Amino acid sequence: MSLVKYRSFSNHKLFIGIACAVIVAYLLPYYLLGEDTHIRVHDNMDSNMVWYQLLAESDSIFTLTDTTLPNVINGLPRSALPSSLDAMVWLYTIFAPMTAYGIGQTIMRFAAFFGMYLLLKNFTSFGLKLPFISVGTALTFALLPYWPSGMLSIAGLPLALFLFLIIRKDGWNTRWFYWITLCIIPFFSNFVLTFVFFLSIMGLLWLIDWIRFKQVNWPLFIAITLMAVIYLVKNYLLIVSMFFDAGFTSHRDALNLGHNSFQRSIELSLDNFLYGHTHDMAYQHLVILPIIAVAFLVAAYRRLKPYCLLGLFFVNLLLSIWYAFWYWEGWRFIKDNIMIANTFNFARIHFFDPAIWYIAFAFALAILWQHLRFGKMLVIGAVIMQCYILFPLNEEAKYSEIGTPTFKEFYAEALFDDIQNYIGTNPSDYRVVSVGLHPTIAQYNGFYTLDTYNNSFPLEYKRVFRKIIAGELRKNPTLENYFDTWGSRLYMYVAEHGKNYLYTKNRNQPVPLEINTHALQSLGGKYILSAVPISNASELNLVLERTFDHPDAAWKIWLYRVG
Repeated sequence: MSLVKYRSFSNHKLFIGIACAVIVAYLLPYYLLGEDTHIRVHDNMDSNMVWYQLLAESDSIFTLTDTTLPNVINGLPRSALPSSLDAMVWLYTIFAPMTAYGIGQTIMRFAAFFGMYLLLKNFTSFGLKLPFISVGTALTFALLPYWPSGMLSIAGLPLALFLFLIIRKDGWNTRWFYWITLCIIPFFSNFVLTFVFFLSIMGLLWLIDWIRFKQVNWPLFIAITLMAVIYLVKNYLLIVSMFFDAGFTSHRDALNLGHNSFQRSIELSLDNFLYGHTHDMAYQHLVILPIIAVAFLVAAYRRLKPYCLLGLFFVNLLLSIWYAFWYWEGWRFIKDNIMIANTFNFARIHFFDPAIWYIAFAFALAILWQHLRFGKMLVIGAVIMQCYILFPLNEEAKYSEIGTPTFKEFYAEALFDDIQNYIGTNPSDYRVVSVGLHPTIAQYNGFYTLDTYNNSFPLEYKRVFRKIIAGELRKNPTLENYFDTWGSRLYMYVAEHGKNYLYTKNRNQPVPLEINTHALQSLGGKYILSAVPISNASELNLVLERTFDHPDAAWKIWLYRVG
């Protein structure tokens, strides 16, 4: 091995070691604090974590038909919950929830790091020569505040792209462990969220190669087909319920999204381009976009042709426009007449944004390193600054500062055990609803709930449940529109609360409710678990049984009996 190659190899190892140490430090709170860790609530503790747990504790992990789970809405279709072949389901089956969550975070971070590193190292002109850029970019990509339940749906895209490009290049000589990794990715990622788009792009790449080279690349074709088949097998219940025999009409059939004006769509395009979406934030506006701008100036001055950087930049601009205009009112005619355009969110391709931004970041850094007099110092400073921005966004630091509850405080097991013991009968013998807090908290603690948050459930049930909260919806047009046009949250909405469902023990001002308790009783509702006092309880024929509090709980619960 030549001296230059040896030094390059050594530099890669040194930088990878430092990067892995940073990622381990980022992950430490999950393992040191356990259930005392602050983690994301939105689309996480309020939903996906409980879905995994419900399934892990049920007898319906494996089922060939779309059976129902009685714990939720008097019978939630099994197809509304994750696949039995989803790796996270098995992590929750084997480990305690927070342990499973920490393992999931670890897999996600290291897959993001090594995927981006291998992609840049092997498929860019600078990746091997400039280890600081390939490793530094991969590290910043691994520190992003990913949507936890997305797992490798977003974080694993560079890894998947690397594998397909390797197979495209090496064909049948591709090493066996690359094929194994390709087969594992579907079990840790979501087909509907991102990989349906990813595989479509890989298929287009294969077709272009066939046309260009007049030769079929069979290994690449097999790789695409293999991953697609694994996803179809994994999601067999969802596929059957969506396209063949649903057994019920999903509430998604009545979605009515996309009424933004042209001006609002333009604003949303710019907002997404600069700041991203809550589920795929790349934090590109503070460092990455300025670095790209400087790289364009340097390229113009040096008469370079940065086609890759320019292409990536405009791809993300187009993705932001596509995302925003998917909700434009001009699409209404198509959405109202073509069912799949209304029920499937084609705007989700914007989840490619983070991977594209960080690949573009690497190209921009390479231009500055190689063509600017003080470029090396600027590149080192940019990578360190981006790490400085991202590291404090780890969940413990971010959500403890915001003040949301820890895992233990949120689910408050001891508090809800006290409530169950007070009621004294088997939870399957009665139904509850929650006011001022997410219904998944009651679900996590073994209660049978009439309210829920799920991606799909019977439309007929939504219409019946609406009768309970119709009075509150009338008082708040924003909530009414939210429920009627989307409505995946079947919540006991309070007009005064709006979309805030975190009424912790220090935020429990009394509220008057305008709900239909007869409709609640007709569904089997017997108790209301309220995080706030209901000021007109007697008028609604509600009897306050008792209040419950616990030092480890974020909530104080007023237990009302219906009628």
